[in-house]
Amino acid sequence: MNTTSPATHGRGQLILCVEDEDDLRSDLVEELEEAGYAVVEARDGAQATEQLQVIRPDLILCDINMPGIGGYELLEKLRRQRPQLAEVPFVFLTALADPREVVEGKRRGADDYLVKPVDFDLMLATIEARLRQVAAIRQSVQSEMERLRAALADLDGRVERETFKTVCQTFDYISLGVVVLDGDGRILFANRAARALAEGNDGLSLATTLGVDDPLAGKQMHKAVALAVSSGADSADLPACVSIPRPSGSRDILALVFALERGADLQGPAAAIFLSDPELRFKVPDGILAGLFGFTPTEAQVATLLAEGNRADQIAELMKVSPTTVAFHIRNLLGKTGTSRQADLIALLLAGPMAMSFD
Repeated sequence: MNTTSPATHGRGQLILCVEDEDDLRSDLVEELEEAGYAVVEARDGAQATEQLQVIRPDLILCDINMPGIGGYELLEKLRRQRPQLAEVPFVFLTALADPREVVEGKRRGADDYLVKPVDFDLMLATIEARLRQVAAIRQSVQSEMERLRAALADLDGRVERETFKTVCQTFDYISLGVVVLDGDGRILFANRAARALAEGNDGLSLATTLGVDDPLAGKQMHKAVALAVSSGADSADLPACVSIPRPSGSRDILALVFALERGADLQGPAAAIFLSDPELRFKVPDGILAGLFGFTPTEAQVATLLAEGNRADQIAELMKVSPTTVAFHIRNLLGKTGTSRQADLIALLLAGPMAMSFD
């Protein structure tokens, strides 16, 4: 039994406990509940898969060797099919202390290992550390997004005209294209980079509204802007990512659509669109991404290529690695940034360094 007083760790956070040995699973559940965690049990990988259809745990504690779907298979399925759970820590329970087992699990995306027989105090300390790490990452991501929104908030229709003009001038000095729309989709402002993109008449245009030549991309853009206008900044589907093909054959323009907070009178800016031109080789300075998010050098390289508008298969070709390796690194990027979708990840990669420039 653990020696830590009840409810010191958990505060109601949910843990999925996957273990095929009934007695051990019962002991694990008892320890976790005594520490204040809410627990959902699963006797094997198949039952865990079913549970994950209806719950979103804060951490998964899972045995490796189980009949049917084992721990490795469950982890692979989770990372491949449920990217929205990429930030959920996955801790393996194993009776094998072989370092090769640990390496194999790490390669598959495991966050930590506990060796049987389980030291319950160590288990609780490990779980607490992992959950604390996730909370810190989420807070960091939230802070970065708030800094971006704070920069955009000055574009609210309630500010004085001179303030609006000053903020717009600030956006003229960043390398990303910025287009601000009102509630009817009309352009209120387009910065220098956005105007330069449109002047090329290669995929998009800026007149009264933002025009997209490709019919499919145009529909996606219209849908994203309509969602930003109707749902506001709290929509789970925003930011939306749209790739705009170019008739010239140059690489697609990457567009990220954000919603802006508006006052009760519904006047003023409603949506912001960030445009990234891969042909301009948008580059985050060396070390910035690693410093912001704790990326390894390889992860920072993948992140930079994503921010430049490359697809996963293009990144694999550029880095001379397999698509599986790129997918592995993208999963790590999602986990370290606390994002659950690739669109959110790209938005953060673009917004984080940009937000720093406002300091």
